[in-house]
Amino acid sequence: MSGLPTGTVTFLFTDIQGSTRLLQQLGERYAQVLQMHNRALREALTGAGGHELRTEGDSFFFVFASALDAAQGASRAQRGLAAEAWPEGVVVLVRIGLHTGEASLVGREYVGLDVHRAARIAGAARGGQVLVSETTRALVEPALPSDLRLRDLGLHRLKDLARPERLFQLEVDGLPAAFPPLASLEAVPNNLPTQLTSFIGRTAELAEARRLLQRSRLLTLTGPGGTGKTRLGLQIAAESVDNFPDGVFFVPLASVRDPDLVPSAIVQALAITVAGTRLPLAAVADHLRDKHLLLVLDNFEQLLPAAPLAAHLMERAPALKLLVTSRAVLHVSGEQEYPVPPLGLPDLKALPGLDALSQYEAVQLFIERAVAVKPDFQVTNDNAAAVAGICERVDGLPLAIELAAARVKLFSPQALLNRLESSLTVLVSGARDLSVRQQTLRGAIAWSTDLLDDGGRRLLARFSVFARGAGLEQAERVCGPDAEVGAPVVDGLDMLADQSLLRRLPELDEPRFLMLQVIREFALERLEASEEAKTIHERHARAYLELAVEAEPHFGDLEKGWLDRLERDHDNLRAALDWWVASGEAFNAMQLAACLWRFWQMRGHLQEGRTRVGQVLAMPGSRDHRAERKRVLEAAGGLAYWQADMGAAETYYQEAVELSRVLGDPGDLANALYNLAFPSLVAATDLARARPLLEEAMSIFRGLDDRPGIAKTVWATGSYYLFGRDPAAATAYFDQARDLFRSLGRRFDLGWALRMRGLTAIAMRDALLARSQCTEALQLFLEAHDVSGIVMLVGDFGGIVALEGDGERAITLSEAAAVHRVSTGAMLGVLGTAHIDWPEPPAIGAVAEAAARARGRVMTLDEAVACALEPAATPST
Repeated sequence: MSGLPTGTVTFLFTDIQGSTRLLQQLGERYAQVLQMHNRALREALTGAGGHELRTEGDSFFFVFASALDAAQGASRAQRGLAAEAWPEGVVVLVRIGLHTGEASLVGREYVGLDVHRAARIAGAARGGQVLVSETTRALVEPALPSDLRLRDLGLHRLKDLARPERLFQLEVDGLPAAFPPLASLEAVPNNLPTQLTSFIGRTAELAEARRLLQRSRLLTLTGPGGTGKTRLGLQIAAESVDNFPDGVFFVPLASVRDPDLVPSAIVQALAITVAGTRLPLAAVADHLRDKHLLLVLDNFEQLLPAAPLAAHLMERAPALKLLVTSRAVLHVSGEQEYPVPPLGLPDLKALPGLDALSQYEAVQLFIERAVAVKPDFQVTNDNAAAVAGICERVDGLPLAIELAAARVKLFSPQALLNRLESSLTVLVSGARDLSVRQQTLRGAIAWSTDLLDDGGRRLLARFSVFARGAGLEQAERVCGPDAEVGAPVVDGLDMLADQSLLRRLPELDEPRFLMLQVIREFALERLEASEEAKTIHERHARAYLELAVEAEPHFGDLEKGWLDRLERDHDNLRAALDWWVASGEAFNAMQLAACLWRFWQMRGHLQEGRTRVGQVLAMPGSRDHRAERKRVLEAAGGLAYWQADMGAAETYYQEAVELSRVLGDPGDLANALYNLAFPSLVAATDLARARPLLEEAMSIFRGLDDRPGIAKTVWATGSYYLFGRDPAAATAYFDQARDLFRSLGRRFDLGWALRMRGLTAIAMRDALLARSQCTEALQLFLEAHDVSGIVMLVGDFGGIVALEGDGERAITLSEAAAVHRVSTGAMLGVLGTAHIDWPEPPAIGAVAEAAARARGRVMTLDEAVACALEPAATPST
């Protein structure tokens, strides 16, 4: 027996802060300091009942049977270190982390998620600080002696990329209690995704890759599918956050097939809204120009024609670094390749004992994943050789190991190895143009799918049609009916997730499943080789057409939930539209494009939307369906209008009017006339042309008793007078339109009526009314995250604040609005305010004005909104 505690135990990790700097400072004398450090820690921790497990450099790993003993040991350690007479005035600061949980004991090695958690907690601490997890706090707090206290530090995401955890600081009487902020992921902006499993091993690879990243600006992690490139890349990014003050951002590219869409994917990851005629690449380059930032471009192999983009961004942004994962190098200047090796494997010919066996990363991964599905799983002398053999048979590839480990619920390691060897012997003789490792990975996936029944295999192949996963509603519609897959679809998906062939996505309102790309490629090959491939693709395309049709009516209500839902499934919507276009199905393609245009507009996909609408309009069969073509023309006109391309908007709208007259639907004609009036109206180039169009539209809407149409046309008539510089005449129309929209519950239109009423108040120098109207409008757009509307309102508030007499804030807001108009392309608002008697801010002096403009130029959109909503210093009328 090892004498080590089992069951619920407390793990304690320590580490010297700045040990490398101390070594450089002290040279040979560092050995004496390290010896003093080691003695002080061992005396304190062993004396408190701790068991020393191992040391690595200046780090210790202890385990305690009692959480209270661990806390008291940590306090004694810090007191002992503080009392040491360090040579030459040196102070050694040690960070300590404690976490209580369970782990499998293999020999003298603990294996499990809680071990990694404790190490990460220690890594978040500062020198001299003791951090404690929520689990440990619950056990020790009631029994702590009076000289020890716990302070709640709140929720923190640690660098293991797991979900946020509440941490506590153990305060010790007589020792410092104030420390810098924790070294957690919150230290810098990032979008690094939450990981549901721990990062195993890779210590050497992580250190080497970080070293390479420090000396190069483009690091490419290469290797076959399933090697763990993405997970390693994420961990490198997490460990490097302190080196990039402007942030670390992850850009998933696995579902992107068009190299031209890479800039759009980066835009989405960076949360830049690109509207207008501006290209996404230009917006990204401008955004990154002065940023010290790391971009992680994941799964680049299918997008190699876009490789020059990397060089372009690095040229435009001197402090930018790129971390790329790909099966192939990019072959651009300055690239540093790092081939990701498989996990470390034991030598089957000289198999080590249990203690040493669990040190191999592949074995660690297998044990942890096996315990996750079968908590009582243990590695023993009887099954150790089989566990090592399983890892060796899949060449140490992480994905293949995880797939194999998922089977321990059904098979012993010995039986698992026998089945795996049998399947691999057959599968390795597949395509000779694939690497041996890729053949092995494909063999592991094929073996895993072959263990499914016919219904399970059919369900897996059908689910592969989804790009970046699917919600349960669409999955059931496309993958069913239940009888064809041998079980209710939801049960089948849950089963596939249990087998690690799908992943459940956490923290979403609706159940959602994701298939890893390497598995999806394999399953999609099976689907395409089947007789039902076309049927499943059509089901998929129709399901997302139906989703778009269902969502479209909600855009006028500014329902953020629907917009968010389409954002999550944007890749599926793209795939559906691509299918309809490639299949020559103009009718369905036009339906889908027409339904999506307002989503594209509100969420900043204007350029992509306009390109796709243009492709649909160019389809040979598009003129065979006049009603649908008319709707797509209005969509194209709307996108061009929001990009402030009034010439193109007028061309599209004019053809839509002509088609409407032919089709003979009076409501459609009225709406088309209303749309056609706006290019002339907003640009104020031909107001005389706009008025009869609005009058004809109003006559039709009144005849149909179409209340929303009447309200829109009343609003447009107010715009006619406002842009004609008659705000007094415009007032009554905007008041009437606002009241009508409010009674109809049309939040999008209400926001615009309020905004235009606010502009009228600005023109009439009524600051109080302008503020109240524009504040309500801004709140509506904020709730829906309608970026175009938000940017325009920020600019409007610049005029309001000028009326209120705050010249400094007016200049700041105007500058912030100008910057965000450029970054988002939302230039439509400029055309509107250009035809109003806009107030000049009070003079504040050249120095103060320059400072105000400088503040505005660096404001985020959220900061600009907060500035706009600050109340006036003194009431104004």
